[in-house]
Amino acid sequence: MFRNGFLVVVVSIAGLSTLNGTPAAPGRYEDLVILFSEWRAFQRPKLIDGAPDYTAAAMDRQRQELPAFQRRLTAIDSTGWTIPHQVDWHIVRAEMNGREFDQRVLRPWANNPAFYVTVFSSRSDQPAREGPLAWGAVQVWNYTFPLSAADAEQMAPGIRIIPKLLDQAKANLVGSGRDLWTRGGGSLREQAAALDRLATRVTDRPALKADVDRAKVATDAFAGWVASRAASKTGPSGVGVANYDWYLKNVQLAPYTWRDEVTLIERELGRSLAFLALEEQRNAALPVPAPIASAEEHTRRFDDAVTEYMAFLKDRGVMTIAPYMEGALRAQIGRFNSGPREFFSEIDYRDPVVMRTHGYHWFDLARMVSEPHPSPIRRDALLYNIFVTRTEGHATGWEEMMLQAGMFDSRPRSRELIYVLVAQRAARALGDLRMHSNEATLEQAAAFASANTPRGWLRLDGNLVRGEQHLYLQQPGYGTSYVIGKMQIEQILAARRRQLGDRFTLKLFLDEFNAVGLIPASLVGWELTGEKPPGLGEG
Repeated sequence: MFRNGFLVVVVSIAGLSTLNGTPAAPGRYEDLVILFSEWRAFQRPKLIDGAPDYTAAAMDRQRQELPAFQRRLTAIDSTGWTIPHQVDWHIVRAEMNGREFDQRVLRPWANNPAFYVTVFSSRSDQPAREGPLAWGAVQVWNYTFPLSAADAEQMAPGIRIIPKLLDQAKANLVGSGRDLWTRGGGSLREQAAALDRLATRVTDRPALKADVDRAKVATDAFAGWVASRAASKTGPSGVGVANYDWYLKNVQLAPYTWRDEVTLIERELGRSLAFLALEEQRNAALPVPAPIASAEEHTRRFDDAVTEYMAFLKDRGVMTIAPYMEGALRAQIGRFNSGPREFFSEIDYRDPVVMRTHGYHWFDLARMVSEPHPSPIRRDALLYNIFVTRTEGHATGWEEMMLQAGMFDSRPRSRELIYVLVAQRAARALGDLRMHSNEATLEQAAAFASANTPRGWLRLDGNLVRGEQHLYLQQPGYGTSYVIGKMQIEQILAARRRQLGDRFTLKLFLDEFNAVGLIPASLVGWELTGEKPPGLGEG
C-alpha cells in the first residue's frame, strides 16, 4: 500500500528474516525496513541486571559486528526506487555511520563522564535529547506528580540502575580529554540536584523514594570520583579535523568540510554584526524596549505573543495551521524569572514574539505525534542527532525568514534582536569548530562566543555559554548545525522558487517541507527538488 509516496510495509516480528519462508532478495524496499528494524535492535546496548552494558568487552563485540550490518545495507540496491525510498536508504546508512563514528572516534562511554547522566528534569525541544547519552534516561518532566502507582512503577527501573551504571562507568572511563572530564563533573552535579528535587516529590512512594536516595548518593560519589581525576587528564577533547570532515560527510550528510564551515560561519558572523549595526543606525531615534519586569507582565505578554504569531501565520497565509500548533507553543511559555537572565531570556523578555518563531521545534514535535510519518524509518527520532541540520537549522533560519516576511515591521527594534541571535549562533559555532580542531579549549571557545555576541548578553559568569560549548564538544557538528542547516534550507527554498516560478508560495513550500519529516537537510533538499546532492554516494 502506498501513502505520501511511501510503500507502507507491515512485517510480522516472526518474519523479519524471511517472507513466506523464502530468503528476502536484495533490492526491495521491504528488505530495507526489515534491516532497519534489526539494526535498531542491534545498536541498543545489552542489559545486565537491568543496566546497559558499556564495558570494553561489550563495546568491542558490537564494534566487530557492526560491519555486517553495513554490508547488508550495501547489498540492498536502491536503483530505480522512488526518491523517498532512496532517502530512507541514506538515513539508515547515516545512522550506521553514526555508530561507526561512536565506536571509532567518540567512544563516549570511555571518554565522556557526562555520557552517564540519565536523569532529566526539563524537556528537550529536539526529537531526541541532544548529545551522546547512555541508554535508560528518566524523563522526569514527562510525569505528573503525585505519581500514580503505574507511573511510579514505570520510573523505578531507570532510577534503580543508576548506582550500577555509575559503578560500571568507573571502569569504563579511560579517556584523557581534559575538557570532557572537567565539564562532566558539572553535569553530574546537575543530576544530583535533579534527584534531590525528585526525592521531595515522591515521598508518598517509599520504595521509589529509597531508590532515588540511593541514586543521589551514587551520583554524588561518582561526581567526586570524576573531580578527583580531572586534574590528571591533560589530553585534547576534540576529534580533529580529519574525523570532523568524515562525520560531516558520512553522518550529518553535509556538503561541506571543516574548513568550508569555518569560512561560511565567519561570513555569517560578519553579516549579522553588520546588519545589526545598520538596524541600530536606522532605529537610533526609537526608544529601547525595556525587559519584562514582573510575573503579571510575563504572563500577559507571552500569551499575547503566541496569539500574535499564530494570527500572523494564518492571516498572511504563511503556512497550513494544524489544530495542535497553538497549544504546543502555549505549553512552553514558562514562568517569570527575575534574574540574572541568560542570553535567550534577554531576547525573550524584550520581545516574546521573537523566540516564538524559534518555537517551530514545538510544531515539529507535535506533528510527530499527531501526524506520524508514513515511513517506519522516519516515524521516530533518528539516532545520533542526525536531524539537527533540519530541526536546529530551520528553527534558526525561520527567525530571519519571519523578519523578512514582515513579522516585525511594526517593532523595528525587534529586528535588531534577530541579528543578535544570528551572531550568537555563529560565534558559538566557531567555538565548536575550533574545539574539535584542538585550536581552542572549551574555556577559550566560551570566551570567544561571549565576546562576539552583541550587548554582553551571553555572559561568561552565566551557565549557558559553557553548557553550550560542552554539548558541542560532546557532539561534533551540533553547534554548526544552526547556521549550516539554515543556509541549506535557504538554498532549498530558493531552488523550489526557481522550479515553481510564479506558482511558488511559502505555504506550498512549507507543506512539502513539513511532510518530509525530521531528516538531514541535504535529504530534505533531494526529496523536495528531485536533485540528488553531490557527494552523497550511491544506494
